[in-house]
Amino acid sequence: MDLGLNGRRALVSGATRGIGRAIAETLLAEGASVSFCARTADDVADATEAMSRLGTVHGHVVDAADTDAVRGWVAESIEQLGGIDIYVHNTSAGPARDLAGWSANVAVDLMSGVHGVDAATDALTDGGGVVVTIGTTASAEHFATGANSYSAVKAAITNWTLGQAQVLGAKGVRCNVVSPGPIYFEGGSWAMIEQHMKPFFESTQQAHPGGRLGSAQDVADAVAFVVSDRARHINGVNLTVDGGFLKRVDY
Repeated sequence: MDLGLNGRRALVSGATRGIGRAIAETLLAEGASVSFCARTADDVADATEAMSRLGTVHGHVVDAADTDAVRGWVAESIEQLGGIDIYVHNTSAGPARDLAGWSANVAVDLMSGVHGVDAATDALTDGGGVVVTIGTTASAEHFATGANSYSAVKAAITNWTLGQAQVLGAKGVRCNVVSPGPIYFEGGSWAMIEQHMKPFFESTQQAHPGGRLGSAQDVADAVAFVVSDRARHINGVNLTVDGGFLKRVDY
């Protein structure tokens, strides 16, 4: 199936590893050019070198908690790529360990996405673009420790994104959310849970009808479809990618 992504220009935040990296690589493999950002310079350099074998890619060192830096990344990417067709907001500060940590979640998970999309709006509306934010199934249920900072703020960015489906949708820009369930990749949170909390890891794995956690590629494939021409009539949707882990029934 031709997704129609050849020649498209995509921005992906938080793309040196895990889900963001898989998304960037998948879009490159489909023929898109990509600008990505992450916080650590060495990781950005390594990822840029590796992904350059797949296509045109520009890596930027950006602290997502610095909204001016995020907006600067968008502006520079527009110049480098000649515009924007796709914006994927993926950055997250992870669950806060104390109340003070909530500020990082609000800044990185929520406000960096709000500012990034706002900065990209003119370019996106110029030719009819697509926005995707990465949510989580944890925002739809009490999971593990309940409604912690991660799930609560992810719920906020989900609500905001689906609202933009109406606001930006009227300008030709589709806005959707892709919400993964538990996703396993080396160096990720579930790899650490497997190592240090084996019973919890195994019970979570068994809660999946297929008996396995998802992969970063599972999420990237869903994102590639949602941003493609094949999904041109899909707007304002929260697409769950969890292998049936979430037991909620939506009508």
